Amino acid sequence: MKNWAVAISAVGMVFAVSGCSSDYVMATKDGRMILTAGKPQLDNDTGLIRYHDLQGNELQINRNDISQIIER
Repeated sequence: MKNWAVAISAVGMVFAVSGCSSDYVMATKDGRMILTAGKPQLDNDTGLIRYHDLQGNELQINRNDISQIIER
């Protein structure tokens, strides 16, 4: 039941911010959807994906935590 609620919330969030200018959506293995401003970059040395969030902050996430990256 909890997984359905997370999935529905994630889909709703994507539709709610569909008017924003983010270029990519990253889906994590735990069900989160991360909206990015620009294309995420993979750092092969560290195994991290570097991206900028909608507020312009530079963040990183382990590539093993990402299930897919979709261009909007």
